[in-house]
Amino acid sequence: MNPLQPDPAQLLELAYAKMPFGKYEGIFLSDIPEPYYVWFSQKGFPQGKLGNQMRQVHELKINSLEGLLRQIRLRYPAPKK
Repeated sequence: MNPLQPDPAQLLELAYAKMPFGKYEGIFLSDIPEPYYVWFSQKGFPQGKLGNQMRQVHELKINSLEGLLRQIRLRYPAPKK
């Protein structure tokens, strides 16, 4: 796959990813307010998959593109775990 092309499966998984802890536990990552991500960007994102997903959502929010993840949720079913 071309590295500049998004991976549809990864986008679908990101669209349905939820925060597993804290104040926003159970909330879709894309629905968490941007200041939360700004704080993490300054203090350090968690390690592993969650941290990578949070970085991606933060980048989408910076560019006002988090609505894409909401559109994906409206159009496509959640991936099977």
